[in-house]
Amino acid sequence: QVQLVESGGGLVQPGGSLRLSCAASRSIFSINLMGWYRQAPGKERELVARIFGGSTNYAASVKGRFTISRDNAKDIVYLQMNSLKPEDTAVYLCYTDIGTSRYWGQGTQVTVSS
Repeated sequence: QVQLVESGGGLVQPGGSLRLSCAASRSIFSINLMGWYRQAPGKERELVARIFGGSTNYAASVKGRFTISRDNAKDIVYLQMNSLKPEDTAVYLCYTDIGTSRYWGQGTQVTVSS
C-alpha cells in the first residue's frame, strides 16, 4: 500500500509554469510505474504523463510542455508544466500501480486564467 499526496497547484496566467509534486508515504524505489492524470469539469479523466522505469510517456496535448520526473531519494514524483494554456485547467491526480491495485492521491487544482 501507499498514500499519495499532491501539492503545487494553483492559479497561473496563460504561458506560465507550475511544478506539481506527488509525495509517497513509502519508498518509491521499487515502484516501477507512477504518473499523473487530470480531470476537467465535464470531461473524462485523461492520462497526462507517466514514468515507467527510465521511460516516460506523455499525452499529445502536453508533449513538449510538461515533464515528469522522479526523485527516489525523496519519494516524490514531479510534473513540471510550462507554457500553460487555459485548457490545462483541471484537477491533477497522481497515481501508481502496485501489483493489481491502483492508488490515487486526492488531487490538486490547476487553474490557468488571465
